[in-house]
Amino acid sequence: MRLSRRALLAATTAATALSSAPPASAAPHRHLRTGFERLAADAYALLDGQRVGIVTNPTGITRDARHIVDVMHADPKVDLRAVFGPEHGFRGTAQAGGSEGRYDDPATGLPVYDTYLKSGQPLADVFTASGVDTVVFDIQDVGARFYTYIWTLYDCMEAAQLAGKRFVVLDRPNPVTGRSAEGPVLHKEFATFVGRQPISQAHGMTVAELARLFNGEFLTAPVALDTVLMTGWRRSDFYDASALPWVPPSPNMPTPDTALVYSGTCLFEGTNLSEGRGTTRPFELLGAEGIDGRWAAAANELGLPGVHFREAYFAPTFSKFQGRTVGGVQIHVHDRAAYDPVRTGIGLLVTAKRVWSGFAWRSDNWIDKLTGSTQVRTAIDAGTGVDDVVAGWREELAAFRRIRKEYLLYR
Repeated sequence: MRLSRRALLAATTAATALSSAPPASAAPHRHLRTGFERLAADAYALLDGQRVGIVTNPTGITRDARHIVDVMHADPKVDLRAVFGPEHGFRGTAQAGGSEGRYDDPATGLPVYDTYLKSGQPLADVFTASGVDTVVFDIQDVGARFYTYIWTLYDCMEAAQLAGKRFVVLDRPNPVTGRSAEGPVLHKEFATFVGRQPISQAHGMTVAELARLFNGEFLTAPVALDTVLMTGWRRSDFYDASALPWVPPSPNMPTPDTALVYSGTCLFEGTNLSEGRGTTRPFELLGAEGIDGRWAAAANELGLPGVHFREAYFAPTFSKFQGRTVGGVQIHVHDRAAYDPVRTGIGLLVTAKRVWSGFAWRSDNWIDKLTGSTQVRTAIDAGTGVDDVVAGWREELAAFRRIRKEYLLYR
């Protein structure tokens, strides 16, 4: 029997003092403490007597840039038994769509299990085989529905429930703020690993908030969940306010600036244009052979808030147009508080199709998986302007925002 959202929230929040929302007297954002920092400061009391496995990647680091697996493995207060690697792998050696497989970590000797593209009972079997009692999750997200780590979170929660394991989420900042949810909401018939459940394209939540949302709204049966929250994080904070080191969560997410634009410009993965993979500014550089300065001019004419577009030429070293010079735009965000990445992504799609006769969607309609329905593609194909494309998801977004509000943990 499913618990009601309110009952579930009460149960998961009361489980431990570390799981409670930050008090009114929380430290200012310049003194932010991550979920891991709070867990360690409490001598790992939440994990006492548990055989622990952790889902993490290179972003699971301390403020002084040590990996938390190395820290926990060296601490006798933690019985760390296993590591579970997501897409790109635990140590981050794999490109998009790849993982590191099963191996023993040379630094710690711990067994590393591959979770990528595993879900349901097969993933539950991995947790069972590892011999752990509690699965911990600590990965830096970037705030976009199609960034796969949040669905690794979802799949691992579901699998932990099936395997009878406890689940603990260590929170980290949403690097592009948690001010609001933006963009189209996924339709369930378009569910894939770039979107399992109906949330908005830019969700404006932390991973702990998402975990509570998943538990309360989407999992068939809730997992035994604890969330170790941050202190000192404000919903209006960008990543630089945290004073934490940035580790690329994936090979094509090199900086927080990339994360800022990603929830809009990743839509170009669904087109025949380069989304900038193979350059030093992925998702900030976009282009294709045959595009010239007319695209940047058309995009600037939209008057999109907080952003300018520069005519740009580049030669990707891999991915689309490898080794060939293409023309397009570079995105320059000059007011990140005013900038709307999803609206900007739509504006760029609309203008690219208008000025370049070679524009095409990927033949598998991947754009529908990224946006979560056919609405964006069919509207743009019909010549619809930016305002009307955005208006097409307004009601669904409003409904999601109402649900989301119940799971927000920070001011």
